[in-house]
Amino acid sequence: MTTAQIVGWAHSKFGKSDAPTTRELMAQVIHPALDHAGIEPQDVDGIFVGVFNNGFTKQDFQGALVAMAAEGFDHTPAVRMENACATGSAAIYSALDFIASGRGRIALVVGAEKMTNLPSKETGDVLLSACFREEEADVEGGFAGLFGRIASHYFQRYGDRSEELAMIAAKNHANGMANPYAHMQRDFSFEFCNTVSEKNPYVASPLRRTDCSLVSDGAAALVLAHPDVAAGMARAVAFRAHSHVNDILALSRRDPVAFDGARMAWTKSLDAAGFKLDDLDFVETHDCFTIAELIEYEAMGLAEPGEGHRVIREGTTTMGGKLPVNPSGGLKSKGHPVGATGVSMHVMAAMQLCGEAGEMQVPQASKAGVFNMGGAAVANYVSILERVK
Repeated sequence: MTTAQIVGWAHSKFGKSDAPTTRELMAQVIHPALDHAGIEPQDVDGIFVGVFNNGFTKQDFQGALVAMAAEGFDHTPAVRMENACATGSAAIYSALDFIASGRGRIALVVGAEKMTNLPSKETGDVLLSACFREEEADVEGGFAGLFGRIASHYFQRYGDRSEELAMIAAKNHANGMANPYAHMQRDFSFEFCNTVSEKNPYVASPLRRTDCSLVSDGAAALVLAHPDVAAGMARAVAFRAHSHVNDILALSRRDPVAFDGARMAWTKSLDAAGFKLDDLDFVETHDCFTIAELIEYEAMGLAEPGEGHRVIREGTTTMGGKLPVNPSGGLKSKGHPVGATGVSMHVMAAMQLCGEAGEMQVPQASKAGVFNMGGAAVANYVSILERVK
């Protein structure tokens, strides 16, 4: 199968944006992504849009908004994908399939979300659409409450790891200081993250405010091209492997702290790429909550179940460690505009691999892993990326 390559990208500033809708957010990244790839709108054969929405705004039919946001796409086929917090990766993988099928040679992927127009309570209810409402919609604290339950189960089984969660939060905020696109460029100390206070209260015990990612607006875009086309462009990042594995939606029907789907996706992608985890130079992983990153250390193979705390304590995933995780600051610092997140994570990885990451650059990075998940490790996507030009 012919797998397309990343040849260009663009990324908006994440945070509370003055842009009133996803249309204006998309407009911030579409033409800049084309310019970065060195192409024109007429070169694009298909458009793949990732927007979760589900109540953030009354305007939907998001695929059609690209032509409303930017000139030159009036008759270009466009489709919108939704797969909870993995919506952006779903759009990317659909674009990869589009090019692999021979239906097109160049695809534009746009991920966006406008989250801050709603009051916090309504935002929380919209996000709960990514859980099994029949059993989980009444959880106190919304989606944070869901991951609070996961953290509680983990602590009951393996011991209280609140300190390690604070270490993960402090690491990601320190990394985010170097990311000009990050929602919160503030360097929170371990002591602040580890202390429950008026400024850092419990959101859903045992998770504190610093354990939770941010409600953000933002957009990101990628240009993907057939390898034959990419060969004539300024840069190219290859997908050495890409895997999507689902798990059961209801937490009651699986082990909530195992992240089995994530583990399977990592195994499939590393095997398909012919790589070991040690071959990677860094990883961008889905830290919607710090407990998620801790369990993901175990799912990707950095530690055995229950031993993820050792990874952060030993400094393995810091910028100077053996495998830096979330050099971008992750969702924790960068922000989490749901539909944009998966696209953003791939943009951040491509920037690193092409040496275009500025102050957040991982030295001599050539291979990367990206893990994006929808829901509580329900839709699991792992991409293994390598610069080829």
